[in-house]
Amino acid sequence: MSEPIQESNMQEKPTSFSVFYACMRCGTRVSQSELTRLPEIKCICGFRVFTKVRPPVIKTVKAY
Repeated sequence: MSEPIQESNMQEKPTSFSVFYACMRCGTRVSQSELTRLPEIKCICGFRVFTKVRPPVIKTVKAY
């Protein structure tokens, strides 16, 4: 018979990295935790459009 899956054995995502977003208008960088604390998603300049900041890592894929 199979054993039930225990919650303690499941691994969670690492919280060591954080996601940053940049305002499209002024370029202000805001972390995801700061955005969740605010009552509405809005930059200090009043703009509501954010883009996800990508890490400066260039991935190369070998072609066959």
